[in-house]
Amino acid sequence: MMNRIYVALDTPDLDRAKAIATKVRHHVGGLKLGLEFFAAHGQAGVHAMQELGLPIFLDLKLHDIPNTVAKAVQALGALAPAILTVHASGGRAMLEDAKAAAPVGTKVIAVTMLTSLDVADLEATGVTGSAHDQVVRLTELARDAGVDGIVCSGAEVAAAKALWPKGFFVVPGVRLPDGAIGDQKRVVTPRQAIDAGASILVVGRPITQAEDPDTAARAIGATL
Repeated sequence: MMNRIYVALDTPDLDRAKAIATKVRHHVGGLKLGLEFFAAHGQAGVHAMQELGLPIFLDLKLHDIPNTVAKAVQALGALAPAILTVHASGGRAMLEDAKAAAPVGTKVIAVTMLTSLDVADLEATGVTGSAHDQVVRLTELARDAGVDGIVCSGAEVAAAKALWPKGFFVVPGVRLPDGAIGDQKRVVTPRQAIDAGASILVVGRPITQAEDPDTAARAIGATL
């Protein structure tokens, strides 16, 4: 069975990222590299991490006019990441063009609503309704645009899967029952997320800041 845990290596320190990845490589399904890592090391850094032999989730959350995003995706093509993120709020044309520009085999995943946001944050940006309403709207948009799936919190993944049974659902912000939630506002346990329909889980600090990252990854995996 596929290991559904992708460890989030949100660090600009390449040596630290490689050290953590090396420790946990046998107990995770892939490596998530975000904007912080990519800004520091670019494509060369991604290639260095690919040497460990795990799928790469390139979490850049691209968001711009359709042509710009399409050209950015094309420029990333040589990396052939397993997963690449764009923002669903970029609109249907941007999503369509991102998917069309992606390499065969790369899942283009649309970020619906960051797990660091809540309804008050939505209101401040002029979006009405609940977090659930916003995720539902953007899930439908992503599905109709032809991308592969979405990123959403565990609180909304069941509703998203009901709308899109064949979608690929990435759930970040998962925490063990006794874990600190940090800057996340909408969190669930790994088991809850999987039961609700998550395809993969993105886990950062509960693994990367653990005294023994490998043991932490195994402990999370054992709950699934």
